[in-house]
Amino acid sequence: MRREGLSLAVLIGVLLVAFAGVAGLAPAHSAGTPTPAWAPAATAGIHPGVQTTTQGSQCTANFIYFDSTNVYIGQAAHCSGTGGNTATNGCTSTTLPVGTQVNVEGASKPGTMVYNSWATMQSQGEKDANACQYNDLALVQLDSADVGNVNPSVPHWGGPSGLAGGTSFLGQVYTYGNSSLRPIPQLSPKTGLSLGSDSGGWNQTVYTVTPGIPGDSGSGFLNSNGQAFGVLSTVQLLPLAGANGVGSLGLELDYLHSHVPALAGVQLANGTQPFKAGLPL
Repeated sequence: MRREGLSLAVLIGVLLVAFAGVAGLAPAHSAGTPTPAWAPAATAGIHPGVQTTTQGSQCTANFIYFDSTNVYIGQAAHCSGTGGNTATNGCTSTTLPVGTQVNVEGASKPGTMVYNSWATMQSQGEKDANACQYNDLALVQLDSADVGNVNPSVPHWGGPSGLAGGTSFLGQVYTYGNSSLRPIPQLSPKTGLSLGSDSGGWNQTVYTVTPGIPGDSGSGFLNSNGQAFGVLSTVQLLPLAGANGVGSLGLELDYLHSHVPALAGVQLANGTQPFKAGLPL
């Protein structure tokens, strides 16, 4: 298994219609924190699916998050990793530190990485093998000058409409990858199937048409109800060639809340546009 970022052959024969199912639903945010006034979806320059670049490493943002004082955009923790494509264990792989600046597409100023699950697990001496392998979330705090240019809706699909705890076997999934290597932007919206949760619930194995390519790392995944359930993290080479590993967002946020008190109020932002299932094109 390797971090997403390696070239993949286009999958053939993946089913696009499946029984949908979700496990362990949770609200996207608590009622105690006021939702920011988002920019209109049609004109907002910053939203899920924009490109993020961390010292030359390009990834795709997953979702928008907020607390009582700040707005954040999410990327994969490994997007700031310094150990190469085969460095997949977040408890041992080297990473740039919290405080690193990240360029965010559509923003007038760089954001600041204020949370990195890899750095947190290493500082905490994490021993859970599943968490070490699949807890792959970073938050980039947007500059206050750019907060008015943010909308949390996922391009093409809409949503998210809450937070899901996982996926069921053959549940349909939706995502939006924005790799700089993809020559046809119309192929950014993707759909496919999940093989369900594994690794103690930390991972969901998915097949999409087309699969993730370099630069799609960190992109968000929605279930058939439009609820956010994961972050693109790894590419499977064996035994499931062409599959992607998607870290479970609910567990990743639980880890953030329980290990970084200053960010305990961070919440997933729901989209202002309704989720619309269907085909990518």
